[in-house]
Amino acid sequence: MLEVIALDAADAEAAQAGGAHRLELVSDMASDGLTPPPDVLRSVLAATDLPVRVMLRDAKGFAPGSVDRLRRDAAALRELGATEFVLGFLTASGEVDEDACTAVLAELDGCRWTFHRALDNSADPLASWSVVAELGCDTVLASGSPKGVADGLPVLHELAARQSEDGMLLLVGGGLKAEQVAPLRAVGATGFHVGSAVRPSGWAGPVDAEAVRAWANLV
Repeated sequence: MLEVIALDAADAEAAQAGGAHRLELVSDMASDGLTPPPDVLRSVLAATDLPVRVMLRDAKGFAPGSVDRLRRDAAALRELGATEFVLGFLTASGEVDEDACTAVLAELDGCRWTFHRALDNSADPLASWSVVAELGCDTVLASGSPKGVADGLPVLHELAARQSEDGMLLLVGGGLKAEQVAPLRAVGATGFHVGSAVRPSGWAGPVDAEAVRAWANLV
């Protein structure tokens, strides 16, 4: 499964044309991806029939800015047609913030969702994986290390081995390189996530359908 980060409807169209299987919709990549505006969600949902996972994150870093605001955003985005989401919060000590996650998830009953790379930045990613499994997500986006996939391979190998038992898909992303896909597939990883890798001009430019196709063929 290939998931592509989209910032707008043009990205969504290009990702679908290139063979992506799912989109992660965010805004403000300078802050590593925040909740998208309602008008962007509307336009993306109108532009594609791919599954769209919508980011719920209102501040840079992994602590929630305002749980009440996140809950309001979640409810508003659901009313506009969002059915899948991405979220994940940590406490100041680097533990999964179960209270914040549970409060936001109260607005997402019945929705599929991804716990994002907060896992990589937690005090113990392997222990955090078990906590996240209890929260009910179906996907965890991880690179295994705050520094990216290259540094996180040992952790990713362990998570790939645990995903079936825990009922969650490991979605590998965060500095993912094409040459890392085959070795990761060999240890059981089947989900891959790309952003800048399918943007030849960087984040200032759009998703390129041919670049997406090359990744889709890899995975």
